[in-house]
Amino acid sequence: MADEITFRIAFFILLGAVLIVRMYFNLRIRQQGERVMPDREAIRREGVGMFATRVVLFFVLIAVLVLYVINHAWMQALDFKIPVGLRWLGFAIGVVSIALLAWTEVELGRQFSPQLQLRQEHQLITTGPYARIRHPHYTSINGFGLALALVTANWFFAAFFILCLFGLWFRVPKEEQMMLDQFGEEYKVYMQRTGKFFPRV
Repeated sequence: MADEITFRIAFFILLGAVLIVRMYFNLRIRQQGERVMPDREAIRREGVGMFATRVVLFFVLIAVLVLYVINHAWMQALDFKIPVGLRWLGFAIGVVSIALLAWTEVELGRQFSPQLQLRQEHQLITTGPYARIRHPHYTSINGFGLALALVTANWFFAAFFILCLFGLWFRVPKEEQMMLDQFGEEYKVYMQRTGKFFPRV
């Protein structure tokens, strides 16, 4: 029981940290006069069905987080057993993922958008984590999803992690096409020397 309370605290530390990072950078984007919500072109580029699915899943995630916070019996029924060491590894992955998330958003500055849309006078960022990886932001999201699955040892969060992987499998090609349309040969060269989610060996 003591271990479970410890890992619930670890979960809230990770969740609180990622919310602080996201709110801070969203506020910075708004202060710079850029939009956080998608425009029509971004929704068209992503696909109305995929965008709607993402919105629905967001509200499902909020509902499940509430159930987890109040320790509802439905969430307890989805718990599974894994070694304590794996759960601590999950916490470490979560800390590293949040640090990577913050780093990517610092490097992007006003170029950052959670939607498939470019900024006015958008520039191709190839510094920081982008020097070796094209999508470190998505790497951090996947790492955070894995971290929650391990720390909670709960099937819902494991399923959420898998859904993140599938969602990015559909989203990344569309984002790379958007970048190719904007930057052409420059982005092709960039693709050849970088890995998608991890550095090239």
